[in-house]
Order: sequence, then structure tokens, then C-alpha cells
Amino acid sequence: MHFLVVWRLWLLVGVGVMAGAWVAVASQRRHHVLRFTAVELLDVVAPRRPRWRRHVPAALFLVALVALVLGFARPVRAVEMSDQRATVILAVDVSLSMQATDVSPSRLEVARQAARDFVAELPDDLDVGLVTFHDVASVVVAPSRDREELLGAIDRFDLGEGTAIGEAVMASLDAAAAVPPGDDGEPVPARIVLMSDGETTSGIPDEDAAAAAAQAGVPVDTIAFGTPDGTIEDELGEIEEVPVAPGPLADLADTTGGDAFEAGSLGELGAAYDDITKVASSETEERDVSAWFVGAGIGLLALAGSMSLVWSQRLP
Repeated sequence: MHFLVVWRLWLLVGVGVMAGAWVAVASQRRHHVLRFTAVELLDVVAPRRPRWRRHVPAALFLVALVALVLGFARPVRAVEMSDQRATVILAVDVSLSMQATDVSPSRLEVARQAARDFVAELPDDLDVGLVTFHDVASVVVAPSRDREELLGAIDRFDLGEGTAIGEAVMASLDAAAAVPPGDDGEPVPARIVLMSDGETTSGIPDEDAAAAAAQAGVPVDTIAFGTPDGTIEDELGEIEEVPVAPGPLADLADTTGGDAFEAGSLGELGAAYDDITKVASSETEERDVSAWFVGAGIGLLALAGSMSLVWSQRLP
């Protein structure tokens, strides 16, 4: 929760001053009563009552003022709302390093299975698109609600040399921008989910693509998939190390306001996709909760006034 008009919270200083004044007055009250000369009349003018009764109405009054000041400062809180208008672009790395078998049976096969499960778990009302990338990026399936076309494309992944993460982000942004606006004329919210095992070796630098996504207001969730022990066999039969590189992907997610995940197995990859599914199918909306504080303040004022009236009555 935060406040839209923060400067109004300075009014709490005034409430603090009032609280201090009350404490000072209460501490002097006993002293003045004892100075009354007609001691035999003391029980009449200052009858014995529980001390706490004198303080409760004042304390409630001060708490009520605090609640009213907080309400005056326009408090709002973030609420997760279901968003059935969002567009999700799944960007999958199909570079040659995805042949590595450090994740059995291979990174590619596990990525393919996890992508299928991810698509199956997304709400039917979401538009989902698919981008694949190696040294270039291609929009394989434009955002739509046709899950069969999407699943078929996932089964037909073709590998290629190089890794162009920046190009994948730019292609995903273009695909999301092509989705028609909503009924209110506003662009449909979009989110990019990018899975890769490496770092950019060609095309647009990650920093430029991240800046473009941030400017467009499109978060990029990244999944660094694989282990540090990945290897592949090149065309000459030599073993080439292809360790996962989570650092650049984490930077991409951080710059765009997305979440960064690391996965080294089908279970971990599936868990990452599950977390992304929850975020991708919802949006955060700020709700004004001033009425809560104002209502509480009014209620406390009424209670304080009632107690003061009842307890101040003197029996004959």
C-alpha cells in the first residue's frame, strides 16, 4: 500500500503534538486537584473513578485523527485482477546448443515438452504467439487463440547457429503490437516469455532490445535453461562446451520489469512456466482504500464521543 498525496501525512505531526499536550495536561490534573483546600469536599468535586476511563476517549479521538489523516492522504493498494485481454509471446531459443544432453534427453526436447505444458495451462481467452530464434528471429505463429496451430509449431522446431536474443525481443514486440486494440481503444497488455540457454552472439544487443521493451511497457520474463556442464559435438566431431548463461537474461528481465528464472530440469522449467502463467493471466490494479480509513476514523470519533458522554455523567 502507498499514498498518492504523501505531503498530507505531515498532518500526523499535528496529531502527535495534540497527543503530547494531552499527556502534559493529564499529568498536571492530579497536582491541581490536590491543591484544593477543602479536603472534605474532594470526593464531591473529584470523585474517584477508574483512571483508565479518563484516557480511553482521548486515545480513541487521537487514533481517529490518525485514521482520518491517512484517508486524506489517498491510500491505494495493489490488487491482482484476472486479465483475459493480455497477449503472451513465447520466444524459444533453437540454437545448436539446445542439442546438449545435460538435461535428459536433450535441452530441446525438454524445452519442447515444457512449452507444450505452458501453452496448455494458459487461459483460453489469451492470445498467444510463438517466436523462435537462433542467429535470426522469426514470428512462427502470430498471436491468436488457436492452440492447435501453436502446438504444431512447437513440434516443428528447427535448430540453427548463433543466438540472437535481442532480435527475438524485437520480433516479439512487433508481434504484440500487431494485435488489435481492445474495445476501449487501448493497446492490449502484452508480456514476453523468453527461454534461452545462452547469450547473444548476433543481431541487436540485449540492451537496445530491453530499452525498447521497457519503453513499450512490455515486461520480458526470462528463463535460463540448462546447466554449467552442457556440451555438444560440432561438425568436426570435437566437443564444445555450452554452459548456460543466466546473467544476461537476468539483466534483460530486470530492465523490462519482468522476472528472471533459472532451470536445469523439466521440473524446474515447468515450475518457472507455472509462475509466469499466474502473472501473465493477471494484471495489477491500484484500488483507492481511503474510505476504509475515513470510515474507521468516523467510527472511532463516534465511539470516543459516546464514551465521554456516558462516563462524564455524575450520579446525584
